[in-house]
Amino acid sequence: MKIAHFDLTHTRTFIIAELSANHGNSIETAKQTIRAAKKAGVDAIKLQTYTADTLTLNCDKEDFVVKGGTLWDNKTLHELYQEAYTPWEWHKELFETAKEEGLLCFSTPFDKSAVDFLETLNPPAYKVASFEITDYELVRYIASKKKPIIISTGIATLSEIEDVVAICKSEGNHDIVLLQCTSSYPAPLEGANLLTMPDLSKRFGVIAGFSDHTLGITAPIAAVALGAKVIEKHFILDKSIGGADASFSLDVDAFTQMVSAVRDTEKLLGKPTYNLDESTIKGRQFSRSLYVAKEIKQGERLSEENIRSVRPGYGLHPKYLGYLMGKRAKSDLHFGERVTLEDIE
Repeated sequence: MKIAHFDLTHTRTFIIAELSANHGNSIETAKQTIRAAKKAGVDAIKLQTYTADTLTLNCDKEDFVVKGGTLWDNKTLHELYQEAYTPWEWHKELFETAKEEGLLCFSTPFDKSAVDFLETLNPPAYKVASFEITDYELVRYIASKKKPIIISTGIATLSEIEDVVAICKSEGNHDIVLLQCTSSYPAPLEGANLLTMPDLSKRFGVIAGFSDHTLGITAPIAAVALGAKVIEKHFILDKSIGGADASFSLDVDAFTQMVSAVRDTEKLLGKPTYNLDESTIKGRQFSRSLYVAKEIKQGERLSEENIRSVRPGYGLHPKYLGYLMGKRAKSDLHFGERVTLEDIE
């Protein structure tokens, strides 16, 4: 499966920097953030395409007021999204900035009008937010565009995940990535349940990854170690910019460290192999082998007193020790000499 030129079946993890609300209501800050993301080593920048009115109603009734101990308690949903949204008129310029930097750029549409708008920019993929996974008709519409579709599963039940995967496939779209995700902000480490991620891949036969809202960089590194092919993390140029997502976003230094750690983890994972590389072969000199531990006269029987398994590893393999016991020496064998099968009668 490919997103533009990026092959998700290769060993390299697809790292997405999520811009979200981290633009401080300034297109210049947004463009600087994209350039900084490139320097941090990401593969893609992701936007969010909505307006307050496409997401919710401008209503202050209790149902529409954020509560429950979140970062945004007591704001209405409309107020929150009005503060956080990325103006649509910025999108073309932000896509162009990403292209200039050699980054892929795509977005999360939150309604059909956003999909139609994004189609004019020809994004290489689409993202479905975890809170939109239950909007089956939106998922169907996105899938119908026949572009890779990345779906966060944060608030979904297993049956809902089954439904959206089936919807995508019914639209002829089999380029599906499912992201394990904890949809709390910030998310506690103990709620990440990263072992769900390889199960998603196995259960649905798709590529799996991790959309991370925890603090720090531990979770994405662990996710890659468990096989994540996609990592998404909120990115901010500087925490002082503030905004709805700043507190659980990584700044430039932290994001750079995360990317470096992910790439190191990829190297550590390697591939299943029992072939010895050059450095390992050299290291075998320090393994054990059979040496003469005491002077042995011609015709004398070999024993555990005069033959020992010791370091270094230039002599006969220790597996022959039992075979040699009781055999007679063909000639005098001297202390510190390697033992060979030709030395015995």
